[in-house]
This record gives sequence, structure tokens and C-alpha cells, in this order.
Amino acid sequence: MKKRIVVKVGSNVLTRKDGKLDITRMSALVDQMAQLHRAGHELILVSSGAVACGRGLLNVSRRLDTVEQRQLFSSIGQVKLINLYYDLFREYHIPVGQLLTMKESFATRREYLNQRACMDVMLQNGVIPVVNENDTVSVTELMFTDNDELSGLIASMMDADLLIILSNIDGIYDGMPGAEGSRLIERIAPDDDATQYVQAVKSGFGRGGMRTKCGIARRVADEGIAVMIANGRREEVLTTLVEQPSKMPHTLFVPAAQPVSGVKKWIAHSGSFTKGIAYVNDQAAKALLSERVTSLLLVGVTRIEGEFEEGDIIAIHDSHDTLIAIGRSAYDSESARKLAGAHAQRPLVHYDYLYIE
Repeated sequence: MKKRIVVKVGSNVLTRKDGKLDITRMSALVDQMAQLHRAGHELILVSSGAVACGRGLLNVSRRLDTVEQRQLFSSIGQVKLINLYYDLFREYHIPVGQLLTMKESFATRREYLNQRACMDVMLQNGVIPVVNENDTVSVTELMFTDNDELSGLIASMMDADLLIILSNIDGIYDGMPGAEGSRLIERIAPDDDATQYVQAVKSGFGRGGMRTKCGIARRVADEGIAVMIANGRREEVLTTLVEQPSKMPHTLFVPAAQPVSGVKKWIAHSGSFTKGIAYVNDQAAKALLSERVTSLLLVGVTRIEGEFEEGDIIAIHDSHDTLIAIGRSAYDSESARKLAGAHAQRPLVHYDYLYIE
């Protein structure tokens, strides 16, 4: 069966021990993606490596801080990175297109849909999108945690069938990878809590770690998209995962049986874009967390914090200040404050625009 597949290749896969780009590994992954492309699969590549490219091209004459280094190396490295992909895919007569994005580009529904439309038309015309964060300007707290987070957003936005996250280990372990007795967890069901196994350590040259990968994978799988975490340095890893997954070590996050709507997928990944907080009483919290289809009514709202406009994303907290949901507000903050606790009003957040954490 033909699939839409998002492949995330991390810095720890594409870089050598000296921090420079591993072109041999990059070429091997392109060979596999070309084979999958010829088989009829639609591919979207989320690739790190721009900073590693830049680091290998330039010797700086003065000491730079972390932000300056990232801006400088990514600005020159991104050019080399996309040209390498262009040349490697051109050998198979496969066109590629570059998309540089930022976290803010997912904050509004309009920009979100514009990005989706761009990638849709690329895929319809046989072009492989190569996506990366625009590190030259994304240097604040609004940066993606890692390209793992970006790949999750892309997989969700594009209604992918499969997200493959390539790291430098085989997947999620029940202990420290490589330690005696540590076992690879091959399958994580929707109700399993995989974070209990994950060590809070970073991996090589990336900004994130396995805890980040695990959290992103869990959220994406909950939206009905299968997620595989595997070792990108294993030979034929991509083709084997797609065609004969039982023959390649990996961790599979089993997708939820009932996929969520496109709007809810957008909202599910909008937690860092919230403009305000609606606090609710215990009765409202219980209703939201129940199995019933429930909108957030103003009668259950006890307090509004922050300033937001109608249509902005807000967080919903219970009386213990625990985040229980996020959603798209049907009111601006001033109106919501005035009507908090009132009966017989339209919902603050309609169920269609509500995502339960």
C-alpha cells in the first residue's frame, strides 16, 4: 500500500564525530528514499544538518556566542545542505524543494494551511519537500525543541500515514541504551506511558533527546499516525522499516484507532502558542475529561488570565492549575471575563476546536 511518509533525520545521524557533515550517510539515506519514491510512496524529508554544513565551511576569526554561531553556520550551511540534496536526488531524476519554517508559522490557522497547501502541490507533482527550521532567525524561546517537534507538526499537518524518526540508537529502551540487561521496547500501545523508560539526556549534536522524541511520538500516534524510532546509521534502515519492519530493530508507537480532525491536529500542537488561560471548576473539568463529547461552557469558567482575541488558542486549567486542554477561543479575553460563570451563553471553546491533553 502506498503511504505518505515523513522522514526525520537528526544531526546525530548526519554528523561525524568531528561535528562535520557525514555525506556518505546522507547519500545512503537518499538512495533509500529514492527507492521508496519509485515504489509510489510520498515522502517529506525533515532534515537537520545546516549548522554542521556551515561549521565545515568556515573558520571564524573571533569568538562567537551560541546564537551568533547558529545564525552564521546555518546561513551558509543551509545553502550547501539543500544543494547536496538537490545533487543526490537529481541522480534519480527526483526534484526536491526547500521549505524553511519557524514555530510562529504554525501559530495561526491561515499560515498553517498555507504551508500545507505548498507541500500538497509539491507532492502532487512528484517533488520531495526538504524541510528545516530557519535557524537564522529562530533564535529565541520560540525555537522548536528539536527537529523532532517540527517533524511531528509536519506529519500531523500533512495527514501522514507514517513518521520515521531516525536517531543514533535503535529506539526506546527500558533502561540506558547499551547497558547490560537493557531491552529495546518494540511496541508502545496508545495507553502505554513510555516516558518512564526514557533517560533525560541529549544525543550528540542535536538540541533534543530521547525524551523529546518519545513525547512527540506519543502525541502524533494519538492523532492516528504510526511513528517509528530507529537507528539511522543502520544499513537500509528506511526501506526495511517500510517494506519489512520486522527485520529492522525499532520502536513502534501504535496509532490511535480513531484519528482526530485536521483542526484538532493543529490545535494539538499549539500548546506553545497559547495567548491566555481559562480556569475551570471541578465540575467543568470532570465533564471535559469524561468520555462524553463536551464543549467548554462559560458557566464552568472561574477565571480568565491573559489577553487574547477571538480565534486565538488558549490553555484550559483545572482548579489545581493543571493543564487539561487547549482550544480555540470563541471570545476575546475582555468578553470572556465579563461572561465567566454565566449561563445560557455559547461555549467559550466548542468541542470541534478543543483538544484534551
